[in-house]
Amino acid sequence: MNARIEAVRKREGLTQEQFADRINLSRNYLWMLENGSRTPSDRTIKDICDKFGVREAWLRTGEGEMFVQDTQSEQVAAFLADLTKDDSDTFKKRFVEMLAGLSPADWELLERMAEKLTQKKEESP
Repeated sequence: MNARIEAVRKREGLTQEQFADRINLSRNYLWMLENGSRTPSDRTIKDICDKFGVREAWLRTGEGEMFVQDTQSEQVAAFLADLTKDDSDTFKKRFVEMLAGLSPADWELLERMAEKLTQKKEESP
């Protein structure tokens, strides 16, 4: 499990100190977990899984995928949550605000346009 904890930290691009801070551990204790001289508690395992979206079964055994796979609805919700936290006037935010203001007829038109684009793409060599 020590190598998998280190793999999560490196995948997130965090130093030992940054990773330890996120899961309320000392950097020294995280170092001991990563080198295998200590075994993480159930609480530490839960904290890693919760904070970094890691599957507990993978962290404990190495079986399956590293990360929990979000449903499409969860991905959309997370995208919109991040977007609403951002106070800047980005293209993404303006585009979503425009979409939010569409009428049902506008959505139908947009769908037809998207279908035509898809057909043209499929017809192209």
